[in-house]
Amino acid sequence: MFRHTDYLQFDVAPEKPDPVYARKLQELLGGAYGEMTVTMQYLMQGWNCRMPGKYKDLIMDIATEEIGHVEMIATMVARLLEGAPATESSKAAGADPVVAAVLGGMDPQQAIISGGGAVLADSNGVPWNGRYIVASGNLLADFYANVTAEAQGRLQTARLYNMTDDPGVKNMLKFNLARDTYHQNMWLSAIEELKADGLEGSIAPNALFDEECSEHAETLWHLSDGTMSDQGRWASGPAPDGVHENRFLADPQPLGGKGGAPAPDPKVYATYDGSLGEPASSALGTEKGLVGKVKEALDPDKP
Repeated sequence: MFRHTDYLQFDVAPEKPDPVYARKLQELLGGAYGEMTVTMQYLMQGWNCRMPGKYKDLIMDIATEEIGHVEMIATMVARLLEGAPATESSKAAGADPVVAAVLGGMDPQQAIISGGGAVLADSNGVPWNGRYIVASGNLLADFYANVTAEAQGRLQTARLYNMTDDPGVKNMLKFNLARDTYHQNMWLSAIEELKADGLEGSIAPNALFDEECSEHAETLWHLSDGTMSDQGRWASGPAPDGVHENRFLADPQPLGGKGGAPAPDPKVYATYDGSLGEPASSALGTEKGLVGKVKEALDPDKP
């Protein structure tokens, strides 16, 4: 259950309208690393968390906070659009103040679609997409993604902070910067807590180390013209997981045969000269399941 209060989490009071900046601010609302993304990312992580207790409670606290951030940015966008002044060129193009503001630099959808308010889109008008979010069910993998989301969000906020002189806008962004600082530290602390609790290691998932090709889990392949990639901790010494030893492979060689697609099925009408021979006959996948394995045992020649 969620409850809403009319009071914003932090003050949103621009000194003057600025339709151009309102468009820029859309990135913090509906961009790939905007507030809508972290809101839905944390909500889905929390709702899908299979482990009641401190981790789920933490995720839900931050997810709910981020809903408030969405509201703050949306409110700021709307207030920056309020009474937006027309430029000389837009005055000449039309006397209507909304049309003038649009021509002066506002996102047209803010006038056409949302009636002078924020839209759920980025600064180019590209709609927000649920594909932006990461919610895998593995807390270590998700918390790593959360650190990245908060780092990118703080980076964009810092850039936008330097794109305005409005003290009211800057004041709100100062709050957002501070919360992004805390959230990065918080997710990094949560990662360390997962390790201390014995729930995860440094690599996600903390499994299949015996099954993987371990000889390929320790080497940096030198595959570029650069000459300094071996001059870092990633190229020598113990790996952060405490299991592997980082090494540098100066002259890696291909481990597979020549690449290339097989002969095509004639029914796909790919241009083909016959040089690869006849196409393979249709076949089912290798995952037959229990029933398939039983049938194969009874009659191995029957597909």
